[in-house]
Amino acid sequence: MTMKAISYEEARPLMKPGDVIAFGGKGQLSEIIKFATHSAVSHVGVILQTKVVDDLTGRFFNQIIESTSLHGFNGVTVSRFSDRLTDYDGEIWWLPLSQGLWQQKFDRKAFYDFLFNQAKERKPYDMPQAINSALDHLDSLPGGLHGANYNKEDFSRFFCSELAAAGLEKSGAIPRVNASEVTPIDLCRWNIYDPEYYLLKGDDSKRIKGFNSLAPGLWDI
Repeated sequence: MTMKAISYEEARPLMKPGDVIAFGGKGQLSEIIKFATHSAVSHVGVILQTKVVDDLTGRFFNQIIESTSLHGFNGVTVSRFSDRLTDYDGEIWWLPLSQGLWQQKFDRKAFYDFLFNQAKERKPYDMPQAINSALDHLDSLPGGLHGANYNKEDFSRFFCSELAAAGLEKSGAIPRVNASEVTPIDLCRWNIYDPEYYLLKGDDSKRIKGFNSLAPGLWDI
């Protein structure tokens, strides 16, 4: 699994709905998340695409849906990816979904319908579950029981990787999982991507450790 640094101009026409965008922020909360999960990744979102209305050339916008604090709202939001790329302080990686998986299993309508409904309902950010998901070492108890930090799946609110994992599950790209237990680095380690991922912005010495190496089924209900 290799990483390559490329420009957004190169990446833009190759992106597709469901591709994951990983962020490595420099703020205090981002640093806490990276420390707790032993990774360079603090946040994730997924790519959407919107065609230009009444344009017969097939032009489209790359948008990103994520649960984050943006434009005065803390929760599920949709924005132009080019704007996020310009404004973000930190690393941004593009993780393309496997072409075979995307062509054979990805249900675009189910993916869009689920995610747009969360944005339409303005689902707020779920800080308690975000914290609990990062404390995985406290989840398991003897006898197959779960500890106090184990999240039961709950979509009344969303943290970033929970939203992305739920959207991918609804698309059929991954099997049933407990999306409320998925951290940003967990999502990046699922073996659902093309072998190569791309740095679009930031320090090219930073890598996503364990990229594309684990089965999503490990996060089952």
